Amino acid sequence: MAGRADSTVLAGARVVLPTGTVEDGRVIVEGPRIVGGAAQDARTVDLSGHWVVPGFVDMHNHGGGGASFTSGTVDEVLTGIRTHREHGTTTLVASTVTGEMDFLAQRAGVLSELVEQGDLAGIHFEGPFISPCRKGAHSEDLLRHPDPAEVRKLMDAARGTAKMFTLATELPGGIESVRLLAEHGVIAAIGHTDATYEQTVEAIDAGATVATHLFNAMPPLAHREPGPIAALLEDERITVELINDGTHLHPAALELAYHHAGARRVALITDAMDAAGFGDGRYQLGPLAVEVKDGVARLVEGNSIAGSTLTLDTAFHRAVTIDRIPVGDVVQSISANPARLLGVYDKVGSLDPGKDADLVILDADFTLKGVMRKGEWIVDPQIG
Repeated sequence: MAGRADSTVLAGARVVLPTGTVEDGRVIVEGPRIVGGAAQDARTVDLSGHWVVPGFVDMHNHGGGGASFTSGTVDEVLTGIRTHREHGTTTLVASTVTGEMDFLAQRAGVLSELVEQGDLAGIHFEGPFISPCRKGAHSEDLLRHPDPAEVRKLMDAARGTAKMFTLATELPGGIESVRLLAEHGVIAAIGHTDATYEQTVEAIDAGATVATHLFNAMPPLAHREPGPIAALLEDERITVELINDGTHLHPAALELAYHHAGARRVALITDAMDAAGFGDGRYQLGPLAVEVKDGVARLVEGNSIAGSTLTLDTAFHRAVTIDRIPVGDVVQSISANPARLLGVYDKVGSLDPGKDADLVILDADFTLKGVMRKGEWIVDPQIG
């Protein structure tokens, strides 16, 4: 192999930058970073006919590769992280599901260590502060009102690594909890909610900035009771999460969100559970049994959708080929927007020089061919 292993020029591809797509572009990698110029002995990889896009950033993910971020051992969590990296997700937040407060605090301690060593980008607490009316795949017996003192307990247990809490902000303590999170720079996300339009507006004004998997686990849009969906779509301060797996959303709902929010306010997520990248079978999501059949996860009791088996390379492929969303808009939604929300856009989320060499190579049909994270191949494209 010619050239230094840590000096590589990826040449000839369509490179998607914040300013647009560069035909016959190149990305230069030196060690773990993208740089502006190549060393004389740099290795050149010919990527003609391919795309180079930033590594994907998933801000809502419960597991994969047969492993749960809520209950798995450290090694199992690392297996889940590795599975998603192989599908292009180079930056990942671990999401928990509803559990006992002491258990969630203990899990926060485990996951925070993985954040501190650079394997995760943070922790997202989805539950227990959600509505029993819109609980989805969360155990109703363990749900509770969003008491600011308990929210603070989990923040403290996470040792500064908590990035987001999903709250039913209409419940007692909801607005106060939003204010607490906003004051500490933690995302308050509205989700698993039975809020009215007016209650949702109040939560946004208090500091909420994200809609947890818009459309799912919330009242539907109605002409006399517009509910949370209308409030979340219309407000420029809100970024809406979308699960583009073909199960959680009809393509028309995805199009509606992109039309009203625009690409700069959409974050494509997986909401993945253990079966992502692993296969059908029986699983546990927190204390609840889940059956995965034909790639769709549902609770054994009640048949509610229980997360997804989605990986972000599939979400990208669907968005471009089925939903016909422009590639630049998809890149913004799957990389740049979540990176900004998580406060890591200075390091990841685009292919600008100085940032981590986190990137994904796709062929002309938008099928994943290569993944690089911090200058190291996770999936070697074996090209050039």
